[in-house]
Order: sequence, then C-alpha cells, then structure tokens
Amino acid sequence: MNQVIIRPACPSDLSQLNALEQTCFKTDRLSKRRLKHWISAANGILLVAEVAEQVQGYALLLLHKGSVLARLYSIAVHPEARGLGIAGQLINSIEQAASQFAKLYIRLEVAKQNETAIKLYQNLGYKVFDVYLDYYEDHQDALRMQKRLYYKPNKLTTPNVPWYQQTTEFTCGPAACMMAMSALCPTIEMGQALELDIWREATTIYMTSGHGGCHPIGLALAVEKRGFKCELYLNQSQTLFLDGVRNPHKREIMTTVDQQFRLLAEQTHLQIHQHNVSQEQLQSFLEQGKMLVILISSYRFDGKKAPHWVTISGVDDNCFYLHDPDPQDDDINHLACQYLPITKQDFAKMTVFGKGKLSSVLVISK
Repeated sequence: MNQVIIRPACPSDLSQLNALEQTCFKTDRLSKRRLKHWISAANGILLVAEVAEQVQGYALLLLHKGSVLARLYSIAVHPEARGLGIAGQLINSIEQAASQFAKLYIRLEVAKQNETAIKLYQNLGYKVFDVYLDYYEDHQDALRMQKRLYYKPNKLTTPNVPWYQQTTEFTCGPAACMMAMSALCPTIEMGQALELDIWREATTIYMTSGHGGCHPIGLALAVEKRGFKCELYLNQSQTLFLDGVRNPHKREIMTTVDQQFRLLAEQTHLQIHQHNVSQEQLQSFLEQGKMLVILISSYRFDGKKAPHWVTISGVDDNCFYLHDPDPQDDDINHLACQYLPITKQDFAKMTVFGKGKLSSVLVISK
C-alpha cells in the first residue's frame, strides 16, 4: 500500500490542487487564484496529502488574528483515494499545526446532508453548536461544528446574541450597541438607519483620519435614549482620542464635543464610573444577564492601533467571547466574527487603547 505523506503545500502543487478542487466540488469552489494565495498566505495553513507523488487531498485552515479561533475552511480527498484514511490524517495534522499557532478552537461548516463527513468529524471530537440556513451556493443548510484543542471543554453559557456587520468603516460602535440591545430586546430592528442614527448622536466628529468614531459617553447616551439602562466604566476624564490628531482645529472640535458629551451626561444623570472594570466584574455582569460593549485596540486583529468597539457575547473559565462587527478578510467571514474566543490573558492586553491606556465598557440592561 502506498504511504500517505502529509506536508505543507508548495507552489508546484497548484495545478494538482486546482484539478482536485474541480473534481471534488460542483459548487463553492476555491479558484486557482485563491489556491495560489493560500499556499503562501500568513493567515492560513494549507496541507496536502501526497500518495505516490500525487496530491490526493488537502485541508485549508484559516487563522483569525487576535483570536484563539481557527477555521477549517475546506477539505478535499480525491474519490479514487478514499478509504485510505486521508481525511482523518489531514485533520489531525491541521489540529497539530493550529496548536503551534496557540489556537484553542477549530470550527468548521459541513453540509447537513453530508452524513459521512459529519460522522467523521464527530469521531474526531467535533460537536455541533449551531445550524446555518441556506449556507451553500446550492442552498443547502450547514451544521457548524467545533472542537476545543487544549483544554477539557467547559460549558459555555452565552446569551443569544445576533450578529450585525457594520456598513461603514467608522460605525463599529453603533453596530456593537445594536447587537447588545437586540440581545436584550429581540424586537430591536438592526439596520443601517439605526446604525447611522446612533453614529450621528455619538460621533467624535474627527479621528486620526477620515470620519470620527464614537465617544463612549455618546454611545451610552444613545443607548439610554432607546429605553435601556446603561452604566459606563470610563477611566479617563480628559478629552479622548486626541493622540495622533495633530491638526489644531480638529483637536479643538474634538475637545468641544467631549465637553458637550460630559455636560449632557451630568444633565441626564448618566452613571459613569471613572475607573477600570475587572474581568471578575465583567463576568458577573454577564451572569446577571447584562450585555457589554467594550472598546479594544484593533492591533491584535489587523495590526492597526485603532480604537474598535465590539460586543462581549460570552465567557467561560478561559476565554471571553466577542461579536466583532467588522470582518477583516473576505475569506474570514461573519461566521468567524461571532463568539470569537479570546483568552483572558490576551483580553486584558486588548482592552486598553493608546498611550494613556484608555479603558471603556458600556454595561447595558433592560
């Protein structure tokens, strides 16, 4: 029997990989251009199974920056090579590679009707945690499965948090607040009109470049305006987000806006705690059924030191889970932006921004 060799893909494999893709899939195919990209991409691992010097299978794992989550994006085995255990060997090798990148979880999607693949994944320790309707090009539903790699699985208790993708580059704050409000009140209709309304109410006018982002107090006021209770943890009293804004006129405008937000907070009796909030407090808030919107530094996601708002969608013994409204990569889509696991150690590093270590959390309840 010919030996199965699992190894990283190399450029000379491209023609065989493309032929394998055409053979194994009728829809949802990776193009030759994308296969070429993933052979050398820094945010992916592409392994091939070689039998008698022929590529008979492959597995592609996507790595989500700033997260302990990886996603098995695609796996294929040539029909003539099935029965050799190639799929299982590929998955085992992918898991070992993911561990080397400090990933705790691997997630995947599989057609609900693909009983053979589902059984294989279950035998390898993957468990169904969700169903995605009308996922594939042929309108089949997909099961979402997950496996935890490092530790014994803990029961994750999370609220049912809907996901919303921000429609502009500057509305992460409104998108995160909409997800939190909708989790508490499902009748909240998430859409661009509400997203832009909240941004207009909360914007800082300017940022380092382009349109302004959202001020924590502005977001808290916008949430309370819509009938929710919001407590704000904000550890700084000076004008926010001035670092990196050199234009004197812009700095003056941002300072005026900051003062206006603080004055309005006093007038409306918005509860502001001028100190950091601990991870134990955050966990307690979640256990009480409250929703959290938190400011993070996007550096661990996209390499850019920009303020970014996300929704905390759950917690367990090792990780906080985030709903990120801004997918950073066309291939790392919205499925990878929901319940993003972040180790508590990494979470502590992400949740301060700038030289002044700005920390801000909105605690939202009915």
